[in-house]
Amino acid sequence: RYVNGHAKKHYEDAQIPLTNHKKTEKQEKVQHTVCMDCSSYSTYCYRCDDFVVNDTKLGLVQKVREHLQNLENSAFTSDRHRKRKLLENSSLNSKLLKVNGSTNALCATGLRNLGNTCFMNAILQSLSNIQQFCCYFKELPAVELRNGKTAGRRTYHTRSQGDNNVSLVEEFRKTLCALWQGSQTAFSPESLFYVVWKIMPNFRGYQQQDAHEFMRYLLDHLHLELQGGFNGVSRSVILQENSSLSASNKCCINGASTVVTAIFGGILQNEVNCLICGTESRKFDPFLDLSLDIPSQFRNKRTKNQENGPMCTLRDCLRSFTDLEELDETELYMCHKCKKKQKSTKKFWIQKLPKVLCLHLKRFHWTAYLRNKVDTYVEFPLRGLDMKCYLLEPENSGPESCLYDLAAVVVHHGSGVGSGHYTAYAAHEGRWFHFNDSTVTLTDEETVVKAKAYILFYVERQAKSGSDKL
Repeated sequence: RYVNGHAKKHYEDAQIPLTNHKKTEKQEKVQHTVCMDCSSYSTYCYRCDDFVVNDTKLGLVQKVREHLQNLENSAFTSDRHRKRKLLENSSLNSKLLKVNGSTNALCATGLRNLGNTCFMNAILQSLSNIQQFCCYFKELPAVELRNGKTAGRRTYHTRSQGDNNVSLVEEFRKTLCALWQGSQTAFSPESLFYVVWKIMPNFRGYQQQDAHEFMRYLLDHLHLELQGGFNGVSRSVILQENSSLSASNKCCINGASTVVTAIFGGILQNEVNCLICGTESRKFDPFLDLSLDIPSQFRNKRTKNQENGPMCTLRDCLRSFTDLEELDETELYMCHKCKKKQKSTKKFWIQKLPKVLCLHLKRFHWTAYLRNKVDTYVEFPLRGLDMKCYLLEPENSGPESCLYDLAAVVVHHGSGVGSGHYTAYAAHEGRWFHFNDSTVTLTDEETVVKAKAYILFYVERQAKSGSDKL
C-alpha cells in the first residue's frame, strides 16, 4: 500500500502457516498472524511475539520481500530525483548555504519514519546535538563485522538467540555516526528500532508512543548496558579517559556512574515536614530529568498572543516544582516520631545540577476517563536560564556555573498522547534546524521560541557571556 509514493509506514497482516518457526508438535499446523514491515521487509509474528526468520515451504515470505523491495527501489529512485530538484531550487534547504559570506555544507541527516516512530526520531535528533553525549558514543569502539556466510547481511534477532546478542549501545552508536556526516539526506534507524523492540517490550508495535517515556527508557537501558562494559572495553576505563565527564560526577543511578549520569545526572533534596510535631525528614534523590507541572492558572491559555491573563513562563513551572506545598489526604507522610501518617509539607531543592538539564513539561494528564493534553504555550529562554535560585546552597556556586543555554526542543503536535506527531528543534554549530523525520530544514530563533515545548534540553554554559538571564 502506497501513500504519496511511500510504503514505509504501512504493513500487511496475513495468516501464514510457517515452518520451523517456534515449531513444536502441537504448533506445526497452527496459523500464525504476522505482519510485513514494508520499510525493512522483515516479518513479525504476533502469536509468538518474535521476528520470523524462516519461510513457508513455497517461499512466500521471500517472494513478498522481493516484491516490496522492487517497489520500494522504484519509489525511492523517483522520490530521490524529485527531492533533488526541490533542493536545487530552494535556497533554504540547499546543500550549499552561504553563511557569513562563506559557503558551508548542510550536512544534517533526517531519520526515516518506520511507522509512527516520530517519537523516537525526535529524541535521537535531540541527543545527537548534545555534543559531549554524542561524541562519547561516536568514539566507542565498533563491534567487529561478522565473518563467514553472515558477513554483510542484516541479522534478524530472535528470542531463541537471547538478549546477549543485541546491543543497544552499538546500535545507538551507529545511528549517531550516521547523523551529521552529510552522505545522505535521511537514515533508516531500523536496526536500532528492532533492538528497542527486543529489550523494551512497551515499545513493540507501530502505535504512537510518548517521547518522554521513550527517552527515559533509552537512557536507563544505555546506563545499565554501559555499566557492564562494552565490546571488551571496560566502561570505567572509557569514562576515565574523558576527565571532563568523570571529575565532578557524583551522581550514581542504579549502580556505578556512566556517561548517562555524568551528563544528565543531578541530585534533588526532598524535605518533608510533619505539620503535627514539626519533625523534618530529608532525602536525596538522583534524577536524569525534571518533570514540571504547568500551573493550573495557566492551563486555559491556548496561544502565545492571547491577551487575557499573564503568560506562563518556564520560571513559573520551575517555581511550582520547588515551592513549598502541603500534601493532600492521599499523600499523608509516615512520621517516625508520631508513629503514624500525618499531614505534612514537601519542598524540593536542587543539591547538584547536571551538565545537561532536561526539563519535561507535563502536558498530558488524566481526567475521569481520558488523558488530555495541556496546550498552553510556555515561554522559555534560548540563553541564560539561571538555576541558581533553585539550588540548596547557591553561595557555593560560581557566577557562571548555574547558567544554561538551550540545545534542543521536542515538540508534540496534536491533541492526545496516543496520536499527533513529534518533531524537534536543535542547535548545531550556531544554527537552528527543524527535524521532522526525514525532512531537515534550517530555521531561525524566532520560530524556535514560539514552539509549544514538551521536552527542553539545556546545556551548562562553559564560557562567560553577556546574555540576558531568565
